[in-house]
Amino acid sequence: MCAMPTRDAGTARQRRVWDKAASSYDRQIGLFERIWFDGGREWLGARARGRVLEVAIGTGRNLPFYDPALRVSGVELSPAMLAVARRRAADLDRPVDLCEGDAERLPYDDASFDTVVCALSLCAIPDPRRAIAEMHRVLVPGGELLLLDHVGSTWPPLYALQWLVEQVTGRSAGEHLTRRQLPHVEDAGFVVAERQRLKAGTIERIRAAKP
Repeated sequence: MCAMPTRDAGTARQRRVWDKAASSYDRQIGLFERIWFDGGREWLGARARGRVLEVAIGTGRNLPFYDPALRVSGVELSPAMLAVARRRAADLDRPVDLCEGDAERLPYDDASFDTVVCALSLCAIPDPRRAIAEMHRVLVPGGELLLLDHVGSTWPPLYALQWLVEQVTGRSAGEHLTRRQLPHVEDAGFVVAERQRLKAGTIERIRAAKP
């Protein structure tokens, strides 16, 4: 059952940031998806199975890519983003269980889902290690984690540029461009089954299983 998240200063700030961005988010991210993240949502949707939880579902941009037979739930910190996701689900005539909640304190029981998805969000979650540990907790044994995110480039000049930009975005919006989630995934106990680095190493896709 969904519960209102307990917010610390970091999550409260992120809630304000994404509430403010909700009305323009789809328009702004659309260009980046066509140029930089192309194919990522399709990659996630093709691998999701069973009972699916999408963490930080945002405005629900992944919903069109899930098989209609799947049981999909979504959790999101921002009520304004969640309202857009609800409208998208209604437009798609897609039953989705959506609730407000914190990725670092998921409001679900242990072993509740077969697949957990998180797309372009761990870069802005204050404590990604804790969020990934929570994703591990709510997966059944044998369940899979699917991640898509932008990470620090493998090309040093581009990484340096990302680092410079991050000095602004990190302070203003909690957005990190050089984070990499793979070490946290492995530390949480997942077994990585599939990994892709794209676009000069700035995009990473991960499929990992909970033993």
